[in-house]
Amino acid sequence: MRGFALARDNRASQILEFALVLPLLVVVSVGVFDFGRAFSTRQRLNFAARDAARFASSQPTTDLSLSTPPSVSSIRDLVDADINAAGLNDCGLGNIQQSGTLAWTATGSCPNATTLTVIIDRGFLAPPSSQAGIPVPGTSETLRLISTHVFLSYPYQWHFNRVIQLLVPNATYAAVSQIEVDAVAPNQD
Repeated sequence: MRGFALARDNRASQILEFALVLPLLVVVSVGVFDFGRAFSTRQRLNFAARDAARFASSQPTTDLSLSTPPSVSSIRDLVDADINAAGLNDCGLGNIQQSGTLAWTATGSCPNATTLTVIIDRGFLAPPSSQAGIPVPGTSETLRLISTHVFLSYPYQWHFNRVIQLLVPNATYAAVSQIEVDAVAPNQD
């Protein structure tokens, strides 16, 4: 009789099944958490870019002939403040450097030899030439607005790489991805 009781006892098989499924469950859980965190980071960066573009639209363009315009420095400072307020690493975002006629770039060095990049273009023509502009009455011309374009490229550190190795010990997964966002607002002056 005792042999029949052991044959009906499935506790050992349940433990074995749990041991086989647990690593997969952990990988899926961490993957969901990680992708949710990446999406949240992208939303925070979108806010920073849009806030900077809105702010930039009200800044004067009369100082753009200077090598370090105060209006562009203040836009960079706002991006930095928004990144910090969102709980993200600003990677020691540096001062702006002129990178084009009316464009400036600020970069920061993040862990794992990655870079945070902020590009502020105060002479951006919106809409771009690939899209139709606003028609000017009585002519075949289209109106294109001189705008400010704020572009952010942020290195996102994935946590998924550490966990996928539970299932596949030699697996490699890109540990860092660049999240890129941008925003455009017409200059008001």
